[in-house]
Amino acid sequence: MPATPSTPQGTTRRTILGTALAALPLATLAAPASAAPAPARLTLPAPTGPHPVGTVPLHLVDRSRPDDIAGPGHFRELMATVWYPARHAERYPLAPWMPPGALQAFLTDVGFPDLTLLAPLTAGHAGAPVLRTPRPLPTVLFSHGARSHQSDHTTTVQNLASHGYAVITIAHQYDTYTEYPDGRIAVPLRDRPAPTLPGDFAADLRFVLDCVEQLAAGHNPDAGRRQLPAGLLGSLDSRRIGAFGWSKGGTATARAMLADERIRAGLALDAPMQMNPPLSGDLDRPFMMMTAAFTRATIPEAAAFWSHLRGWRLNIQAQGAVHISYGDNEALFPQVARLRGWTAQQLESVIGTLNPNEAIKIQQAYPLAFFDAHLRRHPTPLLTAPSPAFPSVTFLP
Repeated sequence: MPATPSTPQGTTRRTILGTALAALPLATLAAPASAAPAPARLTLPAPTGPHPVGTVPLHLVDRSRPDDIAGPGHFRELMATVWYPARHAERYPLAPWMPPGALQAFLTDVGFPDLTLLAPLTAGHAGAPVLRTPRPLPTVLFSHGARSHQSDHTTTVQNLASHGYAVITIAHQYDTYTEYPDGRIAVPLRDRPAPTLPGDFAADLRFVLDCVEQLAAGHNPDAGRRQLPAGLLGSLDSRRIGAFGWSKGGTATARAMLADERIRAGLALDAPMQMNPPLSGDLDRPFMMMTAAFTRATIPEAAAFWSHLRGWRLNIQAQGAVHISYGDNEALFPQVARLRGWTAQQLESVIGTLNPNEAIKIQQAYPLAFFDAHLRRHPTPLLTAPSPAFPSVTFLP
């Protein structure tokens, strides 16, 4: 659903969405008529893997980074969520797409407060035991975009978990909607001094890498030492770690990877690669770019980053995709459009002309193929040439 990453022209995802919605007749944005049947809950695509999915939140505090905004005695504070292949999952409830308090704040902020009760459930079973496997689980970190939230790419995240990955999504403090264990609701802070630059996100990623190592060694990094699902401690592989991010989170992924060799493979979903200081240095580990609005042809920083990739690299682009096309929006907005009675053109003004069904398959298939190839050493033809199964995807030289 909508949030707000920066673009080179200074616009944000909220203004992009707002401009599109402003062009729609007010009647299409109103709630359905009272005579209409109550709409069903929105849904996310089912994962494609063989395993049920479990999920659990973590409250993490980085005591190496004082929080000047919160005041003396406070430190950088993050919520994170672990997704993993599970067993006996049917005994555990499905987790919501976002915590209720954060969801209400988010939907109110982006202009859809009446959809709160229709928000989707995920495929993740809250607190389910971890699947027993011969080897620890390859682990992937996810970094969201500016003024977005860690659930914004749940389709990709839970799909990876269903194929045997542990995935940890990060809520970057002061630039997200999230909810803490004590009931506090966090919303994006728009003050310029807030630590919300790509470098701050990258530091969060590196701190969560430390937490992965703790979990792999059998230690609980949760600040409140809350009980974790059975089998989670010791189940993560700290030697097979990847990372991906959308928009600013993709830029942060690149920056973290340049600084920390523990990240073995990185993926950026339409990331501008713009930061101060600029990205610099060569990267000899695999990196993949899935672009839409932030192309190497139009964004000099993205082109410069590409030129520093000395290992395996790939840049693909889905024709008709817009900046929000590689996330849950492609599944959720067509459902919102049906509820609101939008025309096809009105829907395209928000999510672009890429067919939503293909967009969903792209975000499930390509990240999985990338991490399978570079964390599991299971190469796939999907990464070597265009596939007839994905006619919109082009390989950029």
